[in-house]
Amino acid sequence: MPVMLGGVRAHEVSPAFVGREPELSTLTDAFGRARNGTPGAVLLGGEAGGGKTRVVGEFAERAQKDALVLAGGCLELSTAGFPYAPFTAALRQLVREAGAAEIATLMPRDGARDLARLLPEFGEPPADRDPDSARARLFEQMLVLLEHLAERRPLVLVIEDAHWADRSTRDLLIFLLRNLRHTAVLVVITFRSDELHRGHPMRSVIAELERIEGVVRIDLPRLTRAETAGQLAGILGRVPEQRLIDMVYERSSGIPLLVEATADHPTAGMPQSVRDLVLVGVNQLSEDTQDLLRLASTGGVRFGHAVLSEVSGLGDTALASALRPAVDANVLVADEEAYAFRHALIWEAIHDDLLPGEHGRAHRRFAEALEADPSRSLAGRPAVEITMHWVRAHDHERALPSAWKAAAESASAFAYAEQLQLLERVLELWDRVPDAEARIGEDHVNVLRRAAQAAGACGEPERGLAFVRAALAEVDEKTDPERVALLLRRRAALTYVLGRTGGVEDLRRAERLVPEASVVRAEVLAPLGRTLMLLGRHDEARPISEETLALADRFGDDCTAADALNNLAIGEGVDGRFAEGLDRLRVALARAERAGDGDTRLRSLVNMSDSLEATGESEAAIEIAQQGVTLAEALGLARTKGNFAANNLTEGQISLGHWDDAIGTFERIMELSPTPGLRGQHLLNRGAIAVARGETEVATRTVDELQALYAADDPYPQQVLPLASLVIEWRLAEGDVPGAIEATRHAITEQELDRDARHTWPILVAGIRACIAGPDDAVADKLRAIAAETPAYGSVMEARRATFAAESARAAGVLDRPAWEAVVSAWDELRRPYPLAYALLRAAEAAVADDDRDEAAALLTRAVGLTGRLGARPLRAEIDLLARRTRLTVGGGAASGGAAGRAAFGLTAREQEVLRLVALGRSNRDIAEELFISAKTASVHVSNILAKLGVSSRGEAAATAHRLRLT
Repeated sequence: MPVMLGGVRAHEVSPAFVGREPELSTLTDAFGRARNGTPGAVLLGGEAGGGKTRVVGEFAERAQKDALVLAGGCLELSTAGFPYAPFTAALRQLVREAGAAEIATLMPRDGARDLARLLPEFGEPPADRDPDSARARLFEQMLVLLEHLAERRPLVLVIEDAHWADRSTRDLLIFLLRNLRHTAVLVVITFRSDELHRGHPMRSVIAELERIEGVVRIDLPRLTRAETAGQLAGILGRVPEQRLIDMVYERSSGIPLLVEATADHPTAGMPQSVRDLVLVGVNQLSEDTQDLLRLASTGGVRFGHAVLSEVSGLGDTALASALRPAVDANVLVADEEAYAFRHALIWEAIHDDLLPGEHGRAHRRFAEALEADPSRSLAGRPAVEITMHWVRAHDHERALPSAWKAAAESASAFAYAEQLQLLERVLELWDRVPDAEARIGEDHVNVLRRAAQAAGACGEPERGLAFVRAALAEVDEKTDPERVALLLRRRAALTYVLGRTGGVEDLRRAERLVPEASVVRAEVLAPLGRTLMLLGRHDEARPISEETLALADRFGDDCTAADALNNLAIGEGVDGRFAEGLDRLRVALARAERAGDGDTRLRSLVNMSDSLEATGESEAAIEIAQQGVTLAEALGLARTKGNFAANNLTEGQISLGHWDDAIGTFERIMELSPTPGLRGQHLLNRGAIAVARGETEVATRTVDELQALYAADDPYPQQVLPLASLVIEWRLAEGDVPGAIEATRHAITEQELDRDARHTWPILVAGIRACIAGPDDAVADKLRAIAAETPAYGSVMEARRATFAAESARAAGVLDRPAWEAVVSAWDELRRPYPLAYALLRAAEAAVADDDRDEAAALLTRAVGLTGRLGARPLRAEIDLLARRTRLTVGGGAASGGAAGRAAFGLTAREQEVLRLVALGRSNRDIAEELFISAKTASVHVSNILAKLGVSSRGEAAATAHRLRLT
């Protein structure tokens, strides 16, 4: 008798929780840590149909005995997305359970009004002049709300389908997970890992989140054959036959959703495509219910009862009766507020079943229903949802004003990326709608201007420039000079972000267009003064910035006043008046906070951290820079203006010897794909570490990229001057002494070193070292002349000047021991380990010359400890070489020097001969002929040399030999 396969199932979904116990255990452990005050997150990835929702549901069911569980999903309904959709859903759940008034009691005074940007139940949002500052405040209020909820009861926040997350949701997630501290909150984020292709925006977010302490990632595997059998048993209500198990496993590949779909159809005639498999349960429903599901799918994965009742024309009772079979068949799930397709794959398959004409008609009906009553929208942003429906209904006349309104709605929630997409939709539709200007009440230029502003805010400066160029082409400066001036100001700002020249010309032209005292003139003068300061044209910048401050005070403009104060503080720093500059910056910060100007608050923090770093207060600089990084994340400016704060953070980390932390900061910034101009700042920092650590390939690649980046003679001293000193140091590290001398000669003849003393001193120090490695009296004398004219403001520049003086004496053949002891003292006081280690080496060298071997050994021992912590291998090699040559005991052990036949790094006499020839560029065959050995023996010697020097190539060996004078 044949075996019966398939049959009537007992359950649509297996009641047994199969094959996911390890993942559930990870979630439970993370919740346990959160409950004890260590917040965290679990990133749950898996392919479509892999069971992510089931795992989260099982966990949430268990956790809600001890915790408040809030959930929200990202929505895939339009290219613009729905800003903050999962957070809006979580807030709506809170309001439904506790009421808006109760939630408001958890917030600071008027704090709930900020939440009104996400949910209208909280009233009218406050009016803010500066949207960036308001966005930061919204992020802070969400953080405060989660913390206060967790004080009452542990909190689990579930964010589903993060692969559909809009830019604003991604920014808020990063902000929350970086700033939750000592509170009982666990965030669970699900996403389709198979959809995160290389260019997917969520890919870099996941990578960034994984670096945060307390964040754990899980990737759901497919079910094994045995686990598939367990799931089948739950569905069928009996132990399945082995043949059925094998066939279902073969057909489903262990994907839980497909196991459910194939449980009834294991025979050869079952549907072949994934789509048909997913629709198996749907196809068993009546035609009327299937038609209703297709209509409902137009509203998205989740839809409300009221809107579907209106769209379908069915009353409440009739609609409930028509949908009940779908709920019973587990195609839909329902809660107090809405219905949802049980799985996104089911929704996608049903939605794809609509014919083209049906698509358009359905979207029109949804748009009309939502316009008639926007409260029917579940997305929290009704205008965005309505726009999507009008666009897909191909009704341009209705889509254009709807998109304009939706753009404003997104801007009010600080969702700039989504605002930009909607404004681009308006521009796309403009020529298709004859009376477009009348429909939205704005002309084409204003739409372009707003698009440029949104592009800049969301980190798309190239697109912003395109919008500004288009707007300028439509405006006549003779009839509308103020409008042109403001557009030129916008173009200059975008140009600066991109690291390009030309911004100052735009600002000068804008200034000429508005000669009379006005708010617009102040707004134009502020960036002109800033740009001139950065160009090193301080004498020209000061009167402009003073006029800006006077105009801003006259018109009561705190934002512009704070900007001008920043400009003047930069000038004071250049003149060495750091204390006065910091005082101005504190006033600027206070005025920016009073005005709610987040952008200028960020700039003030950046300049404060930079001034503190310049004066040697690196720990304070790091603290302020971190505040700037956090603020930039909240403002959504991490990729653009937040780069300056991150750069200052890295510089402080490098100064204090926290090089691994600095590299981590660098890697996080690179994942954000900063614009070229901003990228260069970070490459300078990474290149400095690479040279100091002997990372030859990284250093070479970094210098090459920087030289290409700044090939257009970028005018900003803080970029080209550090590059000049880096190139000299890199050439020396490569053993290319002539190249280092030439780089020094280029710097002192081609760069305007008198514009920025702070970045000139490193060039002078690196250059004089090049002259020591390959004597060049002419270049050395020129360096000494420049040094005599270069001021040294503050302890850092004083330490560099002292270093230069000691090196200058060494270049003249004098080991000035008191000078080097003074250098050691200077860097020691500043707690900067790398220049301190170098100074200790030179002080030890001078002590040896005075025959003070005990002091020399003590100095070298300390230097060894510093270089070991830093991983500064080249400097450590120099220290070891001095110890070997002088037979000093360093670090508690005798330095190797051996018998007369042994030399530095344990090289034999023969290996030293071979190394000399390698350094001269000889091939193995050439070496063999000169030393009367075989080519094979020469190859063996070269391999041994590479191993002893700890390098990987002949070029690196040659560079080490030149640098340490091993030959």
